[in-house]
Amino acid sequence: MTFTVVIPARFSSTRLPGKPLQDIAGKTMIQRVYEQARQSSADRVIVATDHQQIADEVIRFGGEVCMTSPDHPSGTDRLQEVVAQHGFAEDHVLVNVQGDEPLIPPAVIDQVAGNLINNPGAGIATLCEPIADEASFANPNVVKVVTDRQGMSLYFSRAPVPWPRDFSDDRVAAMSAVLQPMRHIGIYAYQVGLLNRFVQWPVAPIEALECLEQLRFMWNGERIHVARAVADVPGGVDTEQDLQRVVAIFRGMSE
Repeated sequence: MTFTVVIPARFSSTRLPGKPLQDIAGKTMIQRVYEQARQSSADRVIVATDHQQIADEVIRFGGEVCMTSPDHPSGTDRLQEVVAQHGFAEDHVLVNVQGDEPLIPPAVIDQVAGNLINNPGAGIATLCEPIADEASFANPNVVKVVTDRQGMSLYFSRAPVPWPRDFSDDRVAAMSAVLQPMRHIGIYAYQVGLLNRFVQWPVAPIEALECLEQLRFMWNGERIHVARAVADVPGGVDTEQDLQRVVAIFRGMSE
């Protein structure tokens, strides 16, 4: 299995400025993410950034970095610039690992790459996990995904879908007997050729409404394979509170 991991890492962050350079128990966040990715089966791991301080940090710890434009509207566009700079073949597989997930399990990186390779009818592969409580099901920050019986996505939404019409109390428990609601996990494997097409498409209406990039692929008829993650994927770092939670976990590992 041959694939490349790309880690988009922007300096700007509304809630946590300079996020990739935040210290996590003696190492920067971007180094922590890079080291997790290197434990996967990927042939290469590349950090894609628009900021020189991040690039300098990646070089300092011995990683590979690609400088990209600061004007990309999305992380997917940044990935495609990496593709263009390196001249990857159209059928090469890239896995997008978010730069704020220092606890990403290497096993799920391998899983999503393997799922794409083993499902030639899909242009993208991604992962999900069960939703266990009503609050998460209703939370618009928890992206829900519905698939067909072959594991291909039918829709992604911030709304609680599928909606159990005939249940009014404890909907998650009641519907789970029929169909477990699933949370989308934001890790993707792409075919390079699809990334090259993506950047030529305008923003899709459903993408604009939901603020979910993956809907642009579906709007344009591309199939997305979705599988339940083989390992628990801890949440990423968006806030100072998230950062302190992750710092405590890493400190606990070193004790």
